Amino acid sequence: MTAVESRPAGALAQVPGNPGERPFGARVKGFVALTKPRVIELLLMTTVPVMFLAAKGVPDLWLVLATCIGGYLSAGGAAAFNMYLDRDIDALMDRTSQRPLVTGIVSPRECLVFATALAVGSTAWFWYLVNPLSAMLSLGALLFYVVVYTMILKRRTSQNIVWGGIAGCMPVFIGWSSVTNSVSWASFILFLVIFFWTPPHYWPLSMKVKDDYERVGVPMLPAVAGNKVVARQIVAYSWVMVAVSLLLQPLGYTGWFYTAVAVVCGAFWLKEAHGLQARAKAGITGAKLKEMRLFHWSITYVSLLFVAVAVDPFLR
Repeated sequence: MTAVESRPAGALAQVPGNPGERPFGARVKGFVALTKPRVIELLLMTTVPVMFLAAKGVPDLWLVLATCIGGYLSAGGAAAFNMYLDRDIDALMDRTSQRPLVTGIVSPRECLVFATALAVGSTAWFWYLVNPLSAMLSLGALLFYVVVYTMILKRRTSQNIVWGGIAGCMPVFIGWSSVTNSVSWASFILFLVIFFWTPPHYWPLSMKVKDDYERVGVPMLPAVAGNKVVARQIVAYSWVMVAVSLLLQPLGYTGWFYTAVAVVCGAFWLKEAHGLQARAKAGITGAKLKEMRLFHWSITYVSLLFVAVAVDPFLR
């Protein structure tokens, strides 16, 4: 018996099992939810500004639209595959208990077909409407997230989010390649910024919901290590991230505006990271640990940094 089947009957009985009996509007929302729209917003936030940097100004707006649509389809397909593969543990975690496969609004078969269609459609979309290099990068990101992170790393190692996060770095390459049909050192530096940003972005959230991960046996770092260890790792990754973010200016890719934003935002990030570490060292737990302050700031940080990436070419 699977974990989904072993969930209390009331949780799965919220929605009728017959597709014909499930409300159309709810099913549409369910399929949209499979794509994790809020996560994709963040991915596109790192794609579009890089296109401005690559174009050294305003890129072709049709190309921007085509890249965003292709990126949404690809990332949405990866998310749907992830929910299909993780439906057993999603049913046991409070944070994911309302996902479409858990509630029954979408069946596993429907999810798998939907995910496959998005994967194939996004690759074809990029290939014919953007360029083949962007199509291959997009497909590579999808396969890395589904196979390497979800199927191999997630349930086996506490370093899952570190290496699995590579998939989330790929939109930087996709944004650059969509404009230039190539990659560059600038895109590689921004790739590294997202690579080192991902663990200290996700670990504070994992600290908040570590009971969920412990319950299902997923070795996310906060579920297998104490708060002091996790906070120390967050600080280490944070310093490297900020240092890497400052490399664009000396290499000639950005000017004063991006550098000023990177310095100010990076300083505030380090203040929050060290504050979390200080509270962890003091043995503070529960709400007073305030780990979600860094999580919420991490989203603001990456948004501001990449807005600066887009604006900087106009101020040089």
